Amino acid sequence: MKKALLTGVTGQDGSYLAEILLKKGYEVHGVIRRASTFNTSRIDHIYQDPHVEHKNFILHYGDLSDANTVRKLLYEVAPDEFYNLGAQSHVRVSFDIPEYTAEIVGLGALRILEAIKDYEKETKKKVRFYQASSSEMFGATPPPQSENTPFYPRSPYAAAKVFAYHMTRNYREAYGLFAVNGILFNHESPRRGETFVTRKISRGVARIKAGLEKKLYLGNLEAKRDWGYAPEYCEAMWQMLQQEKPEDYVIGTGESHSVEEFVAEAFKVAGLGDWKKYVEFDPRYLRPTEVDDLIADTKKAKEKLKWEATTKFPELVRIMVEADCKAVGATL
Repeated sequence: MKKALLTGVTGQDGSYLAEILLKKGYEVHGVIRRASTFNTSRIDHIYQDPHVEHKNFILHYGDLSDANTVRKLLYEVAPDEFYNLGAQSHVRVSFDIPEYTAEIVGLGALRILEAIKDYEKETKKKVRFYQASSSEMFGATPPPQSENTPFYPRSPYAAAKVFAYHMTRNYREAYGLFAVNGILFNHESPRRGETFVTRKISRGVARIKAGLEKKLYLGNLEAKRDWGYAPEYCEAMWQMLQQEKPEDYVIGTGESHSVEEFVAEAFKVAGLGDWKKYVEFDPRYLRPTEVDDLIADTKKAKEKLKWEATTKFPELVRIMVEADCKAVGATL
């Protein structure tokens, strides 16, 4: 039975990836941060009581700011695969807490790489490492963006991801680590955090439909993104670590849609008519520097991973709106 160690297991991607790996017969170890309130809602359905023998889903306390804990978990679990999905991943918030973002997103990845390097040298065992890179790294570089496109980060989050990306490549080339960067473009689902714009829209539409809210407040409606369905992207993560040699891959749909298009489609799914009657602009949601347009060039992923996004934009919006409507009891 293969073992996988996941940071960020309580997040959108971590929960989907844990499900996928369990179905593939893995023993999955997830790292969670200690908090005074439960933050495990996305993995409650696969949680296993610690008193049960022969568990294949085990949780550990840890934090990417703590190198000793990262190292301890690596030696304790002895994983075949290590997926680093943990991050302060909200781009707008990274402008408010840039130092913390750099600490977790950038240096957190470095701590893992350094621990793997030492672990492999001492034990002679190989660990395949996946680093969750981001399309935000491309920033102001014109689309489409491929594995060879120059980075132009436009936020502390993106800059920290660029650092982690280059450290992953450097450790691969300097120490022979099987370390890959998955440059994932925006990927959404009903498990997306409620402060991210897509989930904010789908949840807001559902609450308006249910009569719980009257307005939806948003920032820049002109920003364009390549939006896909998160579970499919998590399958691509796994595929990257099954290749003969480590390489970096761009993952996306190859299509771009604006925030305004997402809003219009969401209100259409809910049958609410003209979205402009419900949406108000709020400048607090604007970023100091904006990323205008991201479109993935996915030729490499199609050719080498045989991976292609199958859930298109309208279906993604429908999945999210229907899930949020169901959650608040709104009938479509």
